[in-house]
Amino acid sequence: MSQPSTLHDLIRTLIAANHILHHHNIVDGFGHISIRHPDSLKETYIMPGYLAPALVHCADDLIEYHISDGSPVDPNAKKGYSERFIHGEIFKRFPGINCVIHSHSEAVLPFMIAGVPMRPAFHMAGFLGTEVPMFDITKLYEPGDQQDMLVNNTKFGSALASHFASGTANLTSPLPDHLVVLMRHHGFTTLGESIQDAVYRAMYTQTNASILSTAANLRSSFHGSALLREPEAVHGSDGSGLDLLSASETAGCRNMNEATADKAFRLWVREVEVLPLYVNELAEK
Repeated sequence: MSQPSTLHDLIRTLIAANHILHHHNIVDGFGHISIRHPDSLKETYIMPGYLAPALVHCADDLIEYHISDGSPVDPNAKKGYSERFIHGEIFKRFPGINCVIHSHSEAVLPFMIAGVPMRPAFHMAGFLGTEVPMFDITKLYEPGDQQDMLVNNTKFGSALASHFASGTANLTSPLPDHLVVLMRHHGFTTLGESIQDAVYRAMYTQTNASILSTAANLRSSFHGSALLREPEAVHGSDGSGLDLLSASETAGCRNMNEATADKAFRLWVREVEVLPLYVNELAEK
């Protein structure tokens, strides 16, 4: 079908983002990315149907949903993801957000299982801030619910979205206070004002998790124990734990992250363009 040039470009980038996230192990056969529709007065969003991210290749693979309730705009739409409510409720809560990513990253999951806080360990992860909230869906279950950890209705999606805000004072803010939320025994969700920003945050959330795990193991083998230091810790490890970014360093690095995310994204697009697994029918020739 004919697409306005802005929507055409956005969908082309969305398809590429699915491939990038798969190529870098942010998603596998599961996980998903969505975008707010640019031409619908912010009332709908677009994401792939029930399809592995690596196999998304054309506009017909996508489904448009109402933000209000997660129902498809086309009542005859193909099967979609049951967890589209992750995306719809975040778009509803934060009108300044235009892209949402949900991942089951194996590098990030151990932080929820081990009870270790996620903190920025290097300059590329300043967007994590001084606190990464944890969403525990089990507190919302009622008798008879299938406790499968899936965010598959508006109630669960709204509760998850609320974790991106620090408190009730931010209920009407167009942008969230937190950019990443961990999901107990499930994975993590991140977001952005653009596809490029959201993909950057997903990529470096995973990288940061790997660095933290490696540093903790290294410290444990050398010192016999490893405790994460508080965000305001001074430079250099004094034997009490890992040396993480301070609050002021985190803020400065976040500004840098947001100013440079487009640079890496161009590389990631080119990586998937030359691999035969990934087909993007909207790619520029």
